[in-house]
Amino acid sequence: MSDQPESRRTAVRRGPRARIVLWVVLALVLLVILAVAWVGVRAVLAKGHLERAVGDVDTLRSQLTDANTKGAQTTAKRLEDEAGAARSLTGDPVWGAAQHVPFFGTNLRAVRQVSVVVDDVAQDAVSPVAGVIGDLGVDSFAPKNGKVDLQPIVDAQPAVAKATTTLAKAKATANAIDTSGTLSPVTKAVGQLRNALLTASDQAAAANRVVQLAPAMLGHDGDRNYLLLFQNNAELRAGGGIPGSVARLQAVDGSIHLLDQRAGQSFGPYDEPVLPLQADTSSLYGKITGEYMQDVTLTPRFDLSAKLAREMWKRDAGEQVDGVLAIDPVTLSYILRATGPVQLPTGDTLTSDNAVKLLLSDVYAKYPDPAMQDAFFASAANAVFEKVSSGDFDTKQFIAALTQGAGEGRLRMWSATASEQKRLSGTAVAGELPTETATTRQYGVYLNDGTGSKMDYYLDKTVAVGSSVCRKDGRPTSVVEVTIKNTAPADAATSLPEYVTGGGAFGVEPGKVKTLIAVYAPKNAIYLGSSEDGKSVALQTTSDGGHPVAQLQTLLAPGQSTTLRVAFLGDAKNANAGVEAESTPGVRQSKAEPVSFECTDPLTAG
Repeated sequence: MSDQPESRRTAVRRGPRARIVLWVVLALVLLVILAVAWVGVRAVLAKGHLERAVGDVDTLRSQLTDANTKGAQTTAKRLEDEAGAARSLTGDPVWGAAQHVPFFGTNLRAVRQVSVVVDDVAQDAVSPVAGVIGDLGVDSFAPKNGKVDLQPIVDAQPAVAKATTTLAKAKATANAIDTSGTLSPVTKAVGQLRNALLTASDQAAAANRVVQLAPAMLGHDGDRNYLLLFQNNAELRAGGGIPGSVARLQAVDGSIHLLDQRAGQSFGPYDEPVLPLQADTSSLYGKITGEYMQDVTLTPRFDLSAKLAREMWKRDAGEQVDGVLAIDPVTLSYILRATGPVQLPTGDTLTSDNAVKLLLSDVYAKYPDPAMQDAFFASAANAVFEKVSSGDFDTKQFIAALTQGAGEGRLRMWSATASEQKRLSGTAVAGELPTETATTRQYGVYLNDGTGSKMDYYLDKTVAVGSSVCRKDGRPTSVVEVTIKNTAPADAATSLPEYVTGGGAFGVEPGKVKTLIAVYAPKNAIYLGSSEDGKSVALQTTSDGGHPVAQLQTLLAPGQSTTLRVAFLGDAKNANAGVEAESTPGVRQSKAEPVSFECTDPLTAG
């Protein structure tokens, strides 16, 4: 029997095993320390690569804006390298395992996802576009010797389409990154990525539409003919202005010609609308919408205006055009910023500063005969068109002019080819009724002249909208506010030409302005009420294509103004969406601050 106590014998017997366990624990701790160090070092390196990649994105954006294609290609390659390095550093097994560690794993997982998204964008969006950017820049859309070279645009179509798809997918992936438990720097980085991708995805989608549509619409696959409506904002129509003159625009493999100009008043009246009108259109705007070329834009739905104008042209000119475009003198003034002044056969010089006043006001005093006015408009359009066709203009300024015109609702386009129209739908040029999404609720304010003259040159308009949740069920109340003012001189009845005042021919006293204002809400909204200058007012309530509409008629003497408020109830599911209003583009328009109101009385100004 041993002299040693039992506990001592046990300790001696288990000593080697205990030491093994201790070494295993120490080894595991060391591995964890090494893993943490490994991940930490790689995280620091990945952070540096991602930061440099972000810097390259900003540089690339500036280079593309400045048409520095060579520099952009170099930057794109560097961006690809930086993004690939960040992805590699965050993609090894140790990092993958560490993503499952409580707290820290959430941050590592988010960093990994950011790295993957940035690398995907670099590989599948930036690189393909960089490969064609040398042949495709803003100057690619400028005519040379009267013709746009369409082949570089055609060649770029696959790359731009791939980039657009990649960016849309990247945007969705970035939005799905879980940042509920991430540290502030990681959360901030994810937010920056989301914002960048939102902008880039929208821009890519817009560019893709242009690249995919331009060659075919400019006659690459066969001649195209379009009807061009010149809208006169001095006599308002919901879609812009009265189509004072029209012309056929022919595109032949990138070469564009303006042909066969005619006065809008030479079309109609037809015994019946040239195409069947829906009851909504007839109720709001009358059968004349389809009986006169000058009235096809009474409706704000440009697809309908275009189809009616196309049919009228077919009946009178015997030609079936492939699409319809609309433009106004304000957009022409924007284009003149790019082209510089143009000389007219009359001896007048048309500039960006005088175009609107000359075409929408001075012409009526200078040429009392409507036939001479039409000739003047035609010569002005021809002069600007010839300058553009020559390619002698600033391309970036020209694109900016078209973008501004489209954004203000002054430039419209419709294609008779269904696949092309599908691409145009949802863009600023489509001229569609207001839409509602989880992020935006749109309202429309459309004005039609009731004076039968050119007095809308003196009509100022301000449109604003505001929204608030005033009910327990969470449904938002939205208020659209419209203020219009007759800025004509006090002696307008005698100082202005009779052609401008209307001379009372349509029952409106000379100098006064009669206007019909139609306020559209998104589908499924409920009309709540209206007021004019703070007092309850009766008006026409109806619908157009499922959109609630409230329409009011106003009559203003020189110097008078009036303010209309219309309230609607929206869906609770979109209560947090932002609200905005589009409106008929007039000669002038000022933006107002969002409408504020008390829930107890939304129709009275606060």
